[in-house]
Amino acid sequence: MLLRTARSLTANSCDAEDLLQTALAKTYVAWERIEDRRALDGYVRRALVNTRTSQWRKRKVDEFSTDELPEPEPVPGEGDPAERQALRDAMWRAIMKLPARQRAMVVLRYYEDLSEVQTAEVLGVSVGTVKSAVSRALGKLREDPELHLVR
Repeated sequence: MLLRTARSLTANSCDAEDLLQTALAKTYVAWERIEDRRALDGYVRRALVNTRTSQWRKRKVDEFSTDELPEPEPVPGEGDPAERQALRDAMWRAIMKLPARQRAMVVLRYYEDLSEVQTAEVLGVSVGTVKSAVSRALGKLREDPELHLVR
């Protein structure tokens, strides 16, 4: 589940594995300071988002996004696989256009299926911030011209 979150925050699976490893190493270093071990999942998710944000801020100009994202295997009997794949590709390209904070919130809410409260806890923001940022992100996705072509 953590690797899936990392993949959602990065452009490829290799970067996702590196991101997860870094976040787990940071969690290990901070192990003694973590008071509530039941919230460990949220702590690691927060470390993932923070680490990715730091990497994004430090990124070099020679990094480029890619159109290829890892996708799960298609489930038989769910319509035309080519249409489903085209929709997934268009959706991921549209999500990758969102600002990093909005993208993280959309990924946690809809791909990781966290509640607004859980998303707020993971990101260390208020529930209202999550609601407004997700609302703005969904508005941007609705207006994305590439998604209008797939509908």
